[in-house]
Amino acid sequence: MSLDTVVEDIREEAHARAEDIRDDAESRATEIESAAEEDAEEILADAEREVEREVEQLREQRLSSAKLEAKQKRLEARRDVLSDVREQVESALVDLEGDSREELTRDLLESASVEFDEGDDVSVYGRTDDQDLLESILADYDGYEYAGEYDCLGGVVVESDQSRVRVNNTFDSVLEDVWEDNLQEISNRLFEQ
Repeated sequence: MSLDTVVEDIREEAHARAEDIRDDAESRATEIESAAEEDAEEILADAEREVEREVEQLREQRLSSAKLEAKQKRLEARRDVLSDVREQVESALVDLEGDSREELTRDLLESASVEFDEGDDVSVYGRTDDQDLLESILADYDGYEYAGEYDCLGGVVVESDQSRVRVNNTFDSVLEDVWEDNLQEISNRLFEQ
C-alpha cells in the first residue's frame, strides 16, 4: 500500500465522517427548529388566550362600570324627583290658609299642651305670618302666650321654664317624621317598578 492510497483512504474516511457529522448536525438542527416552532406555536396560543382573557375582563369591567354609572344616574334622578316632591309639599304647607291652617295649628298646639302642667307659663313660637292666628288660638289657653317668631313652615314650638320642656310641633317636624316613615312607600309609588 502506498502512501497515496493511505492518504486517499484517510481523506475518504474524513469525508465520510464529515458527511455523517453534517447529516447528524442537519438532523439535530431540524429537531431544534421543529421544537422551536412547537414552542413558538404554544407561546402564540398562550398569548392569544391571555389577550382574549384580558379583552373579556376589560369588557366585563366596562360593562359593570356602565351599569354602575346608569344605576347612579337613576338614583340621582330619583333623589331629584323626591326632592321636588318634598319642596312641593313644603310649598303647599306654607300656602295652606283659612280653616285648614287653623285646624292643623290647633291640633299641634293641643298635642303639645299635654306636656305641660296646669298653671305653667307657656311660651308659644310660630311662623311670623301666623302671629295673628296663633294669638287668636292662644286666647283659649290660660297661661299661654305668643313669644315670637320661629323659622318654620307653620305649627308651633311650645316651651315652659317651669316644666323645662320644649315641644317642636311644627309642620316641618311633622313632615320630617311622616317623610321618613313613608319614604319607601313614596318612592315605590313614584317609581313603580
